[in-house]
Amino acid sequence: MASPAFEEIVEDFEFLEDWEDRYRHVIEQGKAMEPLDDALKVPATKVHGCASQVWLHPVIENGVFRFDGDSDALIVRGLIALLRSLYNGLPVTEVPKVDARAEMARLGLNDHLSAQRSNGLRSMIERIREVASEHA
Repeated sequence: MASPAFEEIVEDFEFLEDWEDRYRHVIEQGKAMEPLDDALKVPATKVHGCASQVWLHPVIENGVFRFDGDSDALIVRGLIALLRSLYNGLPVTEVPKVDARAEMARLGLNDHLSAQRSNGLRSMIERIREVASEHA
């Protein structure tokens, strides 16, 4: 059910045997992502439940879901980039059907994210699903 962009990331991760290399790759994904415009970093786009500052700005056009996001933590920016590759471009009705936790588990990061990061990831996924469900 993952997008072609996410499947490419899964393939990349298969070549990274060491979890530190995977962690670094996540950070690189975040660095490559365009920063969110400061005007969009408002309370309405802020995700609560994350240890760091996180903003997600969803856009639904013609029934297609996408979002932009940002964080003040490099690893979280990387997680946002991974979630963008998982969800962006999907029909909004398909977004709630994606098992994001299972898809992210394919990257082998679950065992190496701190409890706070795991909670933050869960909060981001919940926000994405909530927004998509409101527009489905």
